[in-house]
Amino acid sequence: MTLTSLQRSQLAATLAAVALVAGAGGYYLAGSRNGAPAAGTPATPRKPLYYYDPMVPQEHYDNPDSLSSMGMKTIPKYADATSGQTAKPGVTVDPSAMQSLGIRLATATTGTLAGTLDVTGAIDFNQRDVAVIQSRATGFIQRVYGRAPGDIIRAGAPIADVLVPELGGAQNEYEAVRKTGDPSLIAAARQRLRLIGIPGGVAGGRGMTTIRSPIGGVIQTLDARAGVTLAPGQTLAQVNGLGTVWLNAAVPEVRASAVQVGQTATADLAGFPGERFTGRVIAILPTTQADSRTLTVRIELRNPGGRLRPGMFATVHLGGTSDTALLVPTEAVIRTGKRTLVMLADGKGRFRPAEVRIGREASGQTEILAGLAAGEKVVASGQFLLDSEASLTGIAARPITGDTN
Repeated sequence: MTLTSLQRSQLAATLAAVALVAGAGGYYLAGSRNGAPAAGTPATPRKPLYYYDPMVPQEHYDNPDSLSSMGMKTIPKYADATSGQTAKPGVTVDPSAMQSLGIRLATATTGTLAGTLDVTGAIDFNQRDVAVIQSRATGFIQRVYGRAPGDIIRAGAPIADVLVPELGGAQNEYEAVRKTGDPSLIAAARQRLRLIGIPGGVAGGRGMTTIRSPIGGVIQTLDARAGVTLAPGQTLAQVNGLGTVWLNAAVPEVRASAVQVGQTATADLAGFPGERFTGRVIAILPTTQADSRTLTVRIELRNPGGRLRPGMFATVHLGGTSDTALLVPTEAVIRTGKRTLVMLADGKGRFRPAEVRIGREASGQTEILAGLAAGEKVVASGQFLLDSEASLTGIAARPITGDTN
């Protein structure tokens, strides 16, 4: 843990405010009043081994009035009061000083950790609901209907009127065949009209046909312009449906196991306060975002009336089952970057760091996967001061696989 100069000064001042006396395997933070020894400490003064600054413990001084290289007043270091006994390593704090140091304890307990995962997401188009509108034959656009990208249209809305020279001959052929009354010939002539692009196989005007959108939605692209010559297969427009939309949620990769295809999800949007939208997870994309270390979870939402618009921001609640786990307050967890620690308390004023492996977090609680047992007490407030003292004095953290005693 890295401390600023101000934090170093505050820490040293705090440590200097309470007498540091030798404890078994660590330092004893013993509070005193008016120079009198604290309860439980020997009345006869002991001779210190040397004087030192907790911020630079490797520097030793003989004079109690010495200043360390950091300019801080030194404090005494005493011999081990329990020499010859088997002692537990740790930092010992006089109970009378715990309140002034802001130390608060919590117990590791077995409880229920809600499986709900709250993440953020954004509304996007349903890319499976797309219609590409193309020309079926060579022709010329005679008329357009004032459409533009971004317009919302209904199913069957006209896009352009197209003159198709080939259509005139096909229509004449259909009329001639229809007069014969031969069902097979009539069906063949009608099929030819369908292939040219006449819906239902019947044209209303000689050589002229209207190209329409097969679905309702928003126009994404529009290339229909009056006078343009069309080739078979040329795209006039692309329409994206709005009946359903996708909600792309960013789920941290460490919580990937909490999400499954098919599970229920709900969303809250700022544009609709007090209203909750329910959907279903339809896909978990196979790639991870390298910058945010998140997975994209795709949720499909119904969109009656087209109220949900792509680009809207949402808070996503991914439902799950509630599991039993060993829990400690999240504030008790110390993340150093290389490992995760908690400060153990033995109930007698002695504290020792312990390495743990953590799991999920929810509602201010963190799951402990290894390193703690139910009933053990940890420091929930003031643990950084104790961890700093333990680090400075070389007290090793209890390993996950080590002895818990």
